[in-house]
Amino acid sequence: MEIERINENTVKFFISYVDVEERGFDRDEIWYNREKSEELFWEMMDEVHEEEDFTVDGPLWIQVQALEKGLEVVVTRAPFPYKDGRFEFPFPEDKLKDLTVDERFEELLDHHFHYKDTVEEELEEEDSISFMTYFNDFEDVLSLANLNWPAHTVTKLYSCDNKYYFYMEFPFEYFTEEDIDNVISVVLEYGLESQRTIHYLQEYGKEVISENVLEVLTKYFK
Repeated sequence: MEIERINENTVKFFISYVDVEERGFDRDEIWYNREKSEELFWEMMDEVHEEEDFTVDGPLWIQVQALEKGLEVVVTRAPFPYKDGRFEFPFPEDKLKDLTVDERFEELLDHHFHYKDTVEEELEEEDSISFMTYFNDFEDVLSLANLNWPAHTVTKLYSCDNKYYFYMEFPFEYFTEEDIDNVISVVLEYGLESQRTIHYLQEYGKEVISENVLEVLTKYFK
């Protein structure tokens, strides 16, 4: 997969149909199977994050162009100006006008990102912040049991696509930005940041531990 960083909020990447099939997806299936299209998208976004440090936090605008040999995808994240019912994109108009939006792919992803009708709602101030980490092996998950975990943190553990996803939510009532950064930095010593959201995992993953993940791990795997 070829990745190009357009600017701070925008990346463009190209994935060939050969690459799509090598990843275990059918070329036609990704257009008509919502689960498979989202699975492929998040797999690509994990790769984009690792190579370009592109973190998804908030609404996304996704442009897809179906080419002869593959897909060209442009992903733009908020915040950027939004007025008169449309986004003002942070990349040149000449780049934008050359892109064709494939409405089928947009429809498949729109329910997940809600970037059309709920952008203003998504941009409202939140009372907490969440973070998702993934582990390739359950033995890596068990390393979390050795951590001294702060109170008032919401934690959940999911399995999906042969990986384990550790969800953390930090209420601003109890955590400062520095506190959150410190906790996340420790967790990232054991796992990798994931761009998948808890909504995706609730729908397509399997819930392993519903709450108090570290306490449960400590109790049963000490």
